[in-house]
Amino acid sequence: MERGPVVGAGPGTGARIRALLGCLVKVLLWVASALLYFGSEQAARLLGSPCLRRLYHAWLAAVVIFGPLLQFHVNSRTIFASHGNFFNIKFVNSAWGWTCTFLGGFVLLVVFLATRRVAVTARHLSRLVVGAAVWRGAGRAFLLIEDLTGSCFEPLPQGLLLHELPDRRSCLAAGHQWRGYTVSSHTFLLTFCCLLMAEEAAVFAKYLAHGLPAGAPLRLVFLLNVLLLGLWNFLLLCTVIYFHQYTHKVVGAAVGTFAWYLTYGSWYHQPWSPGSPGHGLFPRAHSSRKHK
Repeated sequence: MERGPVVGAGPGTGARIRALLGCLVKVLLWVASALLYFGSEQAARLLGSPCLRRLYHAWLAAVVIFGPLLQFHVNSRTIFASHGNFFNIKFVNSAWGWTCTFLGGFVLLVVFLATRRVAVTARHLSRLVVGAAVWRGAGRAFLLIEDLTGSCFEPLPQGLLLHELPDRRSCLAAGHQWRGYTVSSHTFLLTFCCLLMAEEAAVFAKYLAHGLPAGAPLRLVFLLNVLLLGLWNFLLLCTVIYFHQYTHKVVGAAVGTFAWYLTYGSWYHQPWSPGSPGHGLFPRAHSSRKHK
């Protein structure tokens, strides 16, 4: 008995499948692009609102002052309650490095695309150099405060035995513990990074309003900064809930806010400073009228 020809997938079927996959990829890329543009526009509008930025300062203050009260209503065994959790090690301990990497890329793209001038771009990037100096200086100041206010203790089964060793180095070398007033460096750094990133990212709304080049790479970098800012807010809340003593956290946040005020709120508005975010990037309205 003869069998008929076997119907298989011919060359035409494979071409149709490839065409279908190509169309599907194009649709997915279009959707991703639309979401990228929509998300960046909405986030820029949100962060560019002066009223919202003022409220954001109040939000951070409320997180630090009232956030510790949440420790009575959260699970103390959650992963965020451990000093060795992934986010604490990989992000909080390296918060300034993450901030410099993401924010540096954003400032570089925005300033250079708006001005095409290397000198202006370097001037705006120097704000991150100032921020690094603030972070390093604050860390050394916190250690000095702990040294000046501390004492040496030897842990015993019955409790702590006070020793007369004069400084931290000799105390730790003897295998004891040095305990002084410890300003929360994590609270300081996260507060400073939050205020800094919110101030820098607010420029993007004005950048878009002026019709400057805003392709997908710039918008993606901007949204990555927005996500990092959200992460810093969340980790700041976790820090004030689970770690450090109350006054240590409040003082750390207060110093971080004061550091922002000295730089972004005061010095950067002077002509002999790195300049405030957005300074010199956009044409002024009165100068454009003169040319008409």
